[in-house]
This record gives sequence, structure tokens and C-alpha cells, in this order.
Amino acid sequence: MAERVVFQSGGSDCVGYLRRAGGRTGPCVVLCTGFGGTQDTPSVVATAEAFAAAGFHAMTFDYRNFGESGGQPRQVVGIEGQLADIAAAVSCARGLDHVDRNRVVLWGTSLGGGHVVTSAARDPAVAAVIAQIPFNGFPKKVEGRSTLSTLKLLGVMAGDWLRGRLGLPPHYIRAVGGPGELAVMTGAGAQRAIAGMTSPTWRNEVAPRGLIEMMRYRPGDFATRVACPLLVCIGTEDAETTPEMAAALAAAAPRGELLEYPVAHFDFYTRDVRDRVVTDQLAFLRRVV
Repeated sequence: MAERVVFQSGGSDCVGYLRRAGGRTGPCVVLCTGFGGTQDTPSVVATAEAFAAAGFHAMTFDYRNFGESGGQPRQVVGIEGQLADIAAAVSCARGLDHVDRNRVVLWGTSLGGGHVVTSAARDPAVAAVIAQIPFNGFPKKVEGRSTLSTLKLLGVMAGDWLRGRLGLPPHYIRAVGGPGELAVMTGAGAQRAIAGMTSPTWRNEVAPRGLIEMMRYRPGDFATRVACPLLVCIGTEDAETTPEMAAALAAAAPRGELLEYPVAHFDFYTRDVRDRVVTDQLAFLRRVV
């Protein structure tokens, strides 16, 4: 049974859910979702439940502007805001009953995978980090996107950024679409992944202004400062967070480890691949936490 928790971040109520691993004091994994993701996404729920069943308390949460959390405007990704939300979530977890405050772990996927690297560099008390298919900057060429569609996306990004500066509501585009569509993620497996991402609070739309911040965001710049054990899990066929860029996080971290899987980005959200990856992640946690 998941317990609802609420904590403050940036003037907004952020909502999370804690899945306990029994009544004894022990480590807690804080799970951070990807771009536009929400905590009730089936793959995130299944991962949290697997951690709890294996003896690790697991806390999911929604970033501000998404899911059950407060904040306006909705569906806007802000890098520093989300990093502040993660810091607040970690602080919340450390104060929960039966959580060993010295053994709080960060887990993140996709954009959240990049966030947990940055967050651990800023908070040396984090016990360990798992970065799954982590974002580490945009690749030069994105699968499923032509030059024309790239120019269209850049245009709506600039237009929405200007709307934000003028205090106007966002001009939303789809988060996930097919090749050639105006969407943030358009790889071959993106549309197939929607079934695995659909949940009561997830919306397949985002404000493209957030992508401008992401163009300047390089979690790899922080990796050398991550003092705790870091596990990076990548897909060798990943066209969204390319394996070369993601692997660089493990290479840069003093205690970085790398696990590779012969799959694409969105395959990590399918049951078979997820179960295999979570088994490896649990082996890592049992060894280092």
C-alpha cells in the first residue's frame, strides 16, 4: 500500500508516494521520472514496487507543474526547478519514519537519469545513484526527425519561449509522436511506448520552451563530483539518449559503473527489459548501500 506524502518546493506542493519495505529502518530509493513523465507511469510504479519488495523503501513523486503536484503553468519542464524538487524530495525522504537518512539513493530515467547525476554532485550525502538511459545533452542527429521537422521544432520552441517571457500560456506540442510529427520524441519506438506510459495523470503534451534549457544542460559536467557509487544503465540501440553520451557519465564519475543492454530507449519501459534491468540494479544496491 503506497502512502501519500506532500512536500514543498519552490512554493508548490509536490506529491509523492512511499512504498515501504516492511516496518524496519532501512534505505530508501527516490525515483525521478523522465521528460514529461509522471510517477503513476506503469514502468515507474513497477520499478518502485520491485525495490520495495526487495527490501528498499521506494518513494516516487511528481515534479512541479506535472501530475498530482502543484505549480503553473502546467506541463512546463524547468531544469533548475526540477533539480530543486529532487533536493526537496530527498529531504522529505530523509525525514520519513523507518528511513535511514544516511542511505537515501537516487534513481532516475531519461531526463531524470541526468538529473540524479547532477543532484548527487550537489548533495554528497546521497548514498548511491542509478542513472537509467540518462540524458547528457542532445545528440547531433535525432532519429525520426528530418532537417525540416527540426527547423519546425526550433521555431515552436522559440515561439513558446517568447510566450513565456510575455507571461502568455504555453503553446503545447506532443511529447511523443511518430517519425516526421511535431513532437519532442519521434524515434521508431516512441509511439509504441505510449501504451506503457499511459496513466491517469500523464498527458502527451509539453511546453516546448523547456527544450531551450535542455540545450544548455550537460549533466556530464557534474559527473566528476559524484562521490558515491554510480550505476549507469544504457541501451546500445538508444537513439534518444545516445549510448556514447550516456556512457560518458559513468566514465567521468570516480565510482562509476556501466551496464549495457542491446535494446532501444523505450524498450526499458517494457516488462521483459525492465525486469532484467531492475534485477541488475538491485544487485548493485545490495552491494553498495
